[in-house]
Amino acid sequence: MSDRSRTGNPPQGERLQKVLANAGFGSRREIERQIAAGEVTVNGQVARLGDRVVPGDTIMLGRTRVGAWRLKEKPARTIIYNKPEGELVTRDDPGGRPTVFQRLPKLVGSRWIAVGRLDLNTSGLLLFTTDGELANRLMHPSQLIEREYAVRVHGEVTEEKLQTLVNGVELEDGPARFEDIVESGGEGSNRWFHVVIMEGRNREVRRLWESVDLKVNRLKRVRFGPVFLDSSVAAGRHRELTSDELDELQQAAGVAKEPPRAVKKQRGRGRPRRKKPAQRR
Repeated sequence: MSDRSRTGNPPQGERLQKVLANAGFGSRREIERQIAAGEVTVNGQVARLGDRVVPGDTIMLGRTRVGAWRLKEKPARTIIYNKPEGELVTRDDPGGRPTVFQRLPKLVGSRWIAVGRLDLNTSGLLLFTTDGELANRLMHPSQLIEREYAVRVHGEVTEEKLQTLVNGVELEDGPARFEDIVESGGEGSNRWFHVVIMEGRNREVRRLWESVDLKVNRLKRVRFGPVFLDSSVAAGRHRELTSDELDELQQAAGVAKEPPRAVKKQRGRGRPRRKKPAQRR
């Protein structure tokens, strides 16, 4: 076990909670709780938060020894999944409802981490990765990564209401607004729009429309940062990101391993241009 405070030398190896999380024993927070509770030992010593481990260390979770094969570093995987309505973004549901994890490829020695969530009645793009650092950076508010949704709204949509949503409104958990609103079809009291937000707060898109007395009756995420949902991924299916998509996603998250290349603008592919005056004042 390597630890600067115990040896006086620069730290070596990886943090214990990162190693165990990447090996599929739980989230980093779950592992940190086990370490704090004294349930993890390394080489016979009770582990502490901040401890690092190197190949050859003997790690015990409770009475279970962690096999060395589970700790070997594996190439990270990142996939795009097209979530249908009616699926929960959770590993297990006490009510027996279907979950997104039931459709994902099985892993050995690692686990899928969902990059954010979509509620039960929202469909569309979800990213899953085995790279804990990438997932954490993508979900952190400081990264300001765009999320784009296609939304069908019921009610009378006026230019004044659109302007209000771009300028910003006060929700129960703080101010919120759409970065962009683009009309994309429909007529009468059912019209389609593409909207862009920079956060992933619970039901934020729906609550924004409700703040101007409009009801969302269809909602689908079509983009997360530089990654788009296209026709190659049917509902309930997944695919691996291409190398170019992964490069751009890592750059958006600030974890690019190489000097950044030219990144495509984060704008919808072929979607209608926004009608004025939905611009922030």
